[in-house]
Amino acid sequence: MRPTLASLVQHSALKLRVRAGEDHLDTPVRWAHVSELADPVPYMEGGELLLITALKLDAEDPEAMRRYVKRLVGAGVVGLGFAVGVNYEDIPDALVEAAEAEGLPLLEVPRRTPFLAISKAVSAAIAADQYRAVTAGFAAQRELTKQALSGGPEGLLAALAAQVDGWAAMYDASGAVVAAAPEWAARRAARLTPDVERLHRRTAPASAVVGGSPGDGSGEDRVELHSLGTGRRPRAALAVGTASTLGTAERYAVHSAIALLTLTTERSRSLHAAEQRIGAAVLRMLLAGQPDHARAVAGDLYGELLDAPFRVILAETAPASAARAHARGAATDGGAGAGETEGTHGGDGSVRAKDNSHARVPAAKPSAAAVADVAADDPTALAELVEAAAARAGEALLVVPDGERLVLLAADGGAAVRACTDHAAALEGARTVIREEPVEEHDELVVGLSAPTGPIAAATAFKQAEQALSVARRRGRCLVEHEELAAGSVLPLLADDAVRAFADGLLRALHEHDARGRGDLVASLRAWLSRHGQWDAAAADLGVHRHTLRYRMRRVEEILGRSLDDPDVRMELWLALKATASE
Repeated sequence: MRPTLASLVQHSALKLRVRAGEDHLDTPVRWAHVSELADPVPYMEGGELLLITALKLDAEDPEAMRRYVKRLVGAGVVGLGFAVGVNYEDIPDALVEAAEAEGLPLLEVPRRTPFLAISKAVSAAIAADQYRAVTAGFAAQRELTKQALSGGPEGLLAALAAQVDGWAAMYDASGAVVAAAPEWAARRAARLTPDVERLHRRTAPASAVVGGSPGDGSGEDRVELHSLGTGRRPRAALAVGTASTLGTAERYAVHSAIALLTLTTERSRSLHAAEQRIGAAVLRMLLAGQPDHARAVAGDLYGELLDAPFRVILAETAPASAARAHARGAATDGGAGAGETEGTHGGDGSVRAKDNSHARVPAAKPSAAAVADVAADDPTALAELVEAAAARAGEALLVVPDGERLVLLAADGGAAVRACTDHAAALEGARTVIREEPVEEHDELVVGLSAPTGPIAAATAFKQAEQALSVARRRGRCLVEHEELAAGSVLPLLADDAVRAFADGLLRALHEHDARGRGDLVASLRAWLSRHGQWDAAAADLGVHRHTLRYRMRRVEEILGRSLDDPDVRMELWLALKATASE
């Protein structure tokens, strides 16, 4: 505990006597300073016990003493020591009354007590307080280390909360609370998730202070947030809530907790590399059609994942410019993206695909400022989110970097898959702002999700994820599920420029024939194909005799040099007509 005026008065060797301000003796003293200046304020930092003999003061002038004492109080001086028997045999009444009026403790220093003795007493008390703080800090470090080894993060947080006389909580990479002490602190810590997410976007190590400040009257605790981890992106965060600013001993405890939690959350590089090698081997065996060997290699690490339906997830980044150009084109044409099914609006304002439980794009567009609150738009951020979700749910998750891509195997319907789709929905919503406002171009995350599968069909699921990823990349979507492609229509795929060019070339001769006023062959062909070659029904649609329609179809065959009896020809002509329908 730092020295106070009361402790100095109680010091038997100093023989100090209180003459004014007795109610404020519990104020801590930062230092003892001697100054005979008429105005020592410019040389004060606050918290000092000022020692004087009144050599240059008119200590008997009430007005001069009122001004002098008021300036000292304004500068943060916590006490005034007056040496009697030097320039004044007793402390003048004018100074005593001024000090009493301002509530400034006034101590009488006897002639036999040198100022140096007071300075030494203050210095010794400060040194003793620092020694006690360091000793307490080392003791706290030993206790925290013991709890970390025996009780894990939960035990460590409980010990830290006791050391700081407050509460402590730990967050994962997504900002979710994974442990808290005492238990009631979990709800308080959960309210700080937005602050933790902002901390995670800063380069580690990072820290922040949120909540109330000592003496601000808000009644809210003061919370320190610290990132945990040694990489550029934090893997976790620590929150410490207290009623006041941390002291030296408490600060030692917090720093020890940060170091120990970092060791707890950061697996060694060799262990992490070994797990990745095992995961890569399991994936290669699954794709090679060797599920039994894959299961044997997976062991307890990934065996649980292979015992139930799982999904293959592929993630990579794609240049935003191409995706945005396609998105603008799709918006202009009014067409849906590739693989999109007919949408319905849910009660929560989101757009959902029929027969698909996953929300696609939130209908409510976020503001430009909200874009900055979305997690990083890259596979690494996605991996951290799904790993955190899987860890909280106790799910097995296989993550394998594959060049620029990331391959994940996650339990179907589990927390990891939900975290993936939720993250994609948030990014998709933010991109509605990015595509309409002049912001800096950057690569965007694209994700392909396979249908649920098992170890035997893992290779098929991988191809499904690749197909979904390709569609997501081409259509400017953040995430596409393979089930959407199967439930949708092939017609939106005809919006591709290459398909349109093929269609224009195939139908050009018919359009040129019609332009010369020699018959409406294109409309007749469309009507005939739409009626599946039924002459009477197609002729009725066109308002012509069936013999006229037969003649026109023979002209189509002659001009194109292809037979309409060939089902491949009919298919190509129908797709060409659909591809050019909007022109």
